[in-house]
Amino acid sequence: MSAWPRPTTADIGLRAFASKPSRLFTETTIGMQDILLSESARKTINSHIRHASQWQITAPYDGHIKQWDLLLVQWLEEVLYRAEVKQQWLVDCLISVVWGSEEVILSAQVSWIPSEDIEREVEIKAVTSHELQFTELLNDEHALSQWEQVPDFQGPGWFCDVVFDI
Repeated sequence: MSAWPRPTTADIGLRAFASKPSRLFTETTIGMQDILLSESARKTINSHIRHASQWQITAPYDGHIKQWDLLLVQWLEEVLYRAEVKQQWLVDCLISVVWGSEEVILSAQVSWIPSEDIEREVEIKAVTSHELQFTELLNDEHALSQWEQVPDFQGPGWFCDVVFDI
């Protein structure tokens, strides 16, 4: 896993790192899901029969500035919605993002299990834009961590910070 919970003044934060943006979405999603799980659920999550689906979200795009950070918030909110409303607990995903001239489409091949099979320790009310980052690191650039439990990262690659309202 390439995502670490990090402290915030309130709520719960997460920092994730990956080699490309689509993989960063996956690492952040899995990191968010892990935050929600109880310790016993973490140990048994792979014992459940998984279902496969394709989930998709779209957002407007002006054709100029790729707003990866806002797309990430929208995607994570979709994952929370599906867990609560559709009872589909995301276990793993493979994501692709296509930036068109007027919209961006995020498609995910998802493995999920029924949400009622999962014991949760925490409830996330919302994904916030507070301290939100989605940043590319060039070769030899560093993202230094101010948190003891979160490692520093060196590019090339991408990292993000996201804070959840609990």
